Amino acid sequence: MTLQQLEYIVAVDSHRHFVRAAEACGVTQSTLSSMIRKLEAELDLVIFDRDSHPVRPTAPGERLIRQARVVLFNASQLHEMVRSEREADVGEVRLGVIPTIAPYVLPQLFRTVHETLPGVVLRVSESRTELLLRKLKLAEIDVALMATPIDDGELLEIPLYYEKFVAYVAPDEPLAAHSEIESGKMPSEHLWVLQEGHCLRNQVMNLCGRKSEYAAVYEAGSIDTLVKIVDLNGGYTVIPELHVALLRDEQRRCIRPLVDPEPVREVSLVVRRDFVRERLLNLLAAALRTIIPERMVDPRLKKFAIRL
Repeated sequence: MTLQQLEYIVAVDSHRHFVRAAEACGVTQSTLSSMIRKLEAELDLVIFDRDSHPVRPTAPGERLIRQARVVLFNASQLHEMVRSEREADVGEVRLGVIPTIAPYVLPQLFRTVHETLPGVVLRVSESRTELLLRKLKLAEIDVALMATPIDDGELLEIPLYYEKFVAYVAPDEPLAAHSEIESGKMPSEHLWVLQEGHCLRNQVMNLCGRKSEYAAVYEAGSIDTLVKIVDLNGGYTVIPELHVALLRDEQRRCIRPLVDPEPVREVSLVVRRDFVRERLLNLLAAALRTIIPERMVDPRLKKFAIRL
């Protein structure tokens, strides 16, 4: 069994097509197929069901591929340790970001990395928390940017910044008469929330203290959609502080601070505990710090480098 063979079966699983997998690996289809056949013979295991279209792994093949991704991740970590001794500011980072953070950091992050870190290749995927955690554990991504804590012993959380929530209230909503709103007394009526699966949705419903069947009707897929729904239909919603900068001047007049208590979410970089690419992690954190307002950044990150 070789790392190359593991790369081939992971490629076939990703593309679900032998020809496209071979092209992605830079080899001929016959070479890729031959190497996979040898691995199947060595393990006495059929990895792929070649009669299915698209090609799919068998049940034991799925388990093998899952572990192969972890092995390849650890191998890449070893290469990174050696390369970091010779080269600076280079490498690929596979970053996962939750949808309620992505709009505020990704546009500027791509630009910052391109301008200041030309040797770093940033590959970003946007998914909900549950999927990102699974991708981290399967070594399909290197780092996740998400709301924490998640309290998972297999993962390491590095707090990056702390963000307040604010209410976005339609002008004709009774709440609009208040200059600020007590978060513990927010009504669940006329509340628009995100769909199930968004961590922000759970945080908002917890602020309301109960789940309303009426509120459950009002579910949207993104924060921008929630704002537009309030604009056209009334009611109110709760949005992250960083979203305010994306609003028009007339929309900003609909913002009301939340107090008593002031709700805040912690946003962290999350990696596997066996992650070793310390320098690239610090470069990524430094790039993100240029985007986030200084007052929001975790004080420890201002003073200390990340140590793994």
